[in-house]
Order: sequence, then C-alpha cells, then structure tokens
Amino acid sequence: MDPLPLTLGHEVAGVVEQVGLEVTHFKRGDRVCLHYLATCGQCVYCQQGNEQFCTTGAMIGKYRDGGYAEFIVMPARSVLRLPEEIPFEQGAIMMCSSATSLHALNKARLRPGESVAVFGAGGLGLSAIQLARAFGAREVFAVDIKPAKLEMARSFGAVPVKIQRLTGGQGVDVALELIGLPATMRQAVQCLAIKGRAALAGLMDRTFEIAPYAEVLNKEAEIIGVSDHQAQELPALIEWVRQGKLDLSRVITRRVPLEAGAINEVLDGLEHFGPQGRAVIVNAE
Repeated sequence: MDPLPLTLGHEVAGVVEQVGLEVTHFKRGDRVCLHYLATCGQCVYCQQGNEQFCTTGAMIGKYRDGGYAEFIVMPARSVLRLPEEIPFEQGAIMMCSSATSLHALNKARLRPGESVAVFGAGGLGLSAIQLARAFGAREVFAVDIKPAKLEMARSFGAVPVKIQRLTGGQGVDVALELIGLPATMRQAVQCLAIKGRAALAGLMDRTFEIAPYAEVLNKEAEIIGVSDHQAQELPALIEWVRQGKLDLSRVITRRVPLEAGAINEVLDGLEHFGPQGRAVIVNAE
C-alpha cells in the first residue's frame, strides 16, 4: 500500500453527500455503491472494458483512501445506483466478493448443465455457489475444511466436500479457486474433467506444482487467471440481487461499528481463516 497513512476498505455502499459541478446523473441523497477502482476511462484497457488494468487506476483502500470512514471521494464513473430493495450492507459486499465470483464464472465460461467445484466456502464462495446455480450448473461442489462453512454452503444448494475426501471419477467441468493456497490451486487443476477449466482467483505469492501432461495437456484443460472483476459486470449483478436470484442476506454474519478495535478483531480473524460469511462495518450515524 502506498502512500501511508491510508484508509482501508474497498467494498463500499452509502448515500451521495456532494457531487462535482460536471456530474449530472447523481445528486445528493442518492443510494449508491462503488466500483473498487478510480480509473481514467481513456486508456486502451478502460476502452476495452478491462479497467482492472487501467494504466493509472487506483484501488480504494490500497492506493487511495477507502471506505473505513464516514466519507469517501470517487470519480462518477466508479459510482453505481443501488436499488431501494438492496440494503447498504449487501450493496457493499456485492462490489468485490460477489463481483469477483461472477467474473471468475464468466472467465471460466460456465455453461448450463456443467458441474462446478468451488474451493473456499467463504465470502466469495457463497456468492459463487449461488451464481453457478443461477448459470444453470448441474451440480455444485463446495470444498472446504471448516464444517460450519460447508453447512452454510449446503444451505445454498451445494454438495459439501472436505478437501481430505475429494473423490475420483471424471472430474468437474469448472473449478473456482477462491482461497489462495498452493494446495487448493493444485487440487482445483487436478479435479478437472476433460476440457475442464480452472479459474484461479485466490491471491497468493507462492508457486504450485502441476503435472503438465497428466493434468493439463492430456485433458486439454485450461488454467485461467482471474483479476478482480469488470465494472460492466456490476449492473447485471445488482439486478440479480434485486430480484433475489443472489441472496446475500445470510452471507453477512457479523456487523461491527466503525471503531478500530472492532475492525482489528475481524481482520485478525482472517489470518486464521475465521468464521464463515462476511463481516460488515456499519457507521452508526
């Protein structure tokens, strides 16, 4: 993160307080949610709709001040309307975890009737399970080592699988890796069927091993990198939540005040792959 000090937080929803002189499509009092990037809108990547690679893009909470605050300033192109039917808390978690899960499924080219394995039944995984079913997946497997997470995944229609008990057979058509561990990335590739696609979205700085011939070449399998998500995917995601096709009400399992102690406690828990679901910071004012 640079520069420091910096306000964290990249999943944000709230109410417009002020608008710039050239902003005409938002006004004070509008309910909105924020795309996580402040982008130029002019470079080749922005023009292609791949703004996550914007040459001057700045992620909120990482390269510019984010949402762990009472106010945040963003360019209008990064602001989206939040329908009245969607609570702010759900609007916030849509903006990265759900959006990244959607982008991973889009990158993996999931088709109706295919099978899916979701590695990690946490914040991203619970959205991925529901979205995969909305895409028409024949069967969705949730892979995790936490019993509570597996039970929540089951409640969303997934078949819970402990990593230690992965079975053989033909494999799955699509595997999403949402954890960011060498072991689960390798397992995501190993569980693929012929012509299967592994979409890797979990963040890590380590390498993992594969057997090129047996696990990729001989299956004509694909390993696909997933970098966050695209702004153009967000309107459809918002509409699915509005219609109830994606239920985020049970994904939020904890609400904490905008206070350093409470926030640090939640962040510390992430180091140990803590409780299932998402924690949301709520400004009491």
